[in-house]
Amino acid sequence: MKKFLLSGVVFAAGFAFAGAASADVIIGVGGPLTGPNAAFGAQLQKGAEQAAADINAAGGINGEKVVIELGDDVSDPKQGVSVANKFVGDGVKFVVGHFNSSVSIPASEVYAENGILEVTPASTNPTFTERGLWNTFRVCGRDDQQGAVAGKYIADHFKDAKVAVLHDKTTYGQGLADETKKALNAAGVTEAIYEGVNLGDKDFSALVSKMKEAGVSSIYWGGMHTEAGLIARQAAEAGLKATMMSGDGIASAEFAAIGGPSVEGTLMTFGPDPRENPAATETVKKFRDAGFEPEAYTLYSYAAVQMIAAGAKTAGSTDPQAVADALHKGDPIPTVIGDLAYDEKGDRKDADYTVYQWYKADDGKITYKMLK
Repeated sequence: MKKFLLSGVVFAAGFAFAGAASADVIIGVGGPLTGPNAAFGAQLQKGAEQAAADINAAGGINGEKVVIELGDDVSDPKQGVSVANKFVGDGVKFVVGHFNSSVSIPASEVYAENGILEVTPASTNPTFTERGLWNTFRVCGRDDQQGAVAGKYIADHFKDAKVAVLHDKTTYGQGLADETKKALNAAGVTEAIYEGVNLGDKDFSALVSKMKEAGVSSIYWGGMHTEAGLIARQAAEAGLKATMMSGDGIASAEFAAIGGPSVEGTLMTFGPDPRENPAATETVKKFRDAGFEPEAYTLYSYAAVQMIAAGAKTAGSTDPQAVADALHKGDPIPTVIGDLAYDEKGDRKDADYTVYQWYKADDGKITYKMLK
């Protein structure tokens, strides 16, 4: 009898909670809020929170208030699944995240099974949208697009270079390195070294020595900014003169903080800088006035929330399946990073990548700019 009464109390409390929360659209933001990739987690969080504030100020999503719930996955797939299950239990309808492809892929299966739509601002591995799931969308492009740009650039600009293709053995890092290698090979360039390192390694002296012995003058790195900065710094300290190129995983000021002056000249692929989009001018000012520079995926995260709101408006509903159906129609959606239109997989129809270079600005700060 006690057990029955307790269950009844829990049911009643749950019913009351559901009634109180029915007027809210809960959007979960999943990403590495702590750990080595916390700089990117902050981008996802700040972008989504500002978008929610702006949408609420304009009346919400179909009149309902947007509430942001945070989930720290620490860039770990198992923790990402735990975050996903917590979001399910908390009544989250939509997820902006995750950051790492290795986290987004398993988490998306939890979301698909529980009726949650996921929009990742940053997970670029093709597998994320290649499994036929109804609920996967991304604001960014894919590594087969990004790798093609990087491989062509190296082949065109470093014709006589001996190239080392390195990666961190992750879904993102190795996937991007392999796509770049594929593009290099198609252009007639065979890499001198292809090697993976362990995520979290800090001593790359043996690898640097190996590259010196092979006469490497061009390094392609598939992975994140932490290891990239250490490799760049240790290569410079060992006298290895090689130009590094990488992808969007190093698009953080933390890369320069770790690598120091050795990162000057490093090349990087990323989408056109959204901060320069006229549609983002007012939003960028809000971030800067608040003391946060909206680099890299900040505005992508903001755009992810805009996508959800636009899909709900088109569908006339906040039901995730109805929103997904609306987004799959492919109609252009105005966002802070430009108009976004989606195919049946949940990929952008117009995703593109360009090349950036890290340099020392007039104020002495090492940052990056698009090459013309």
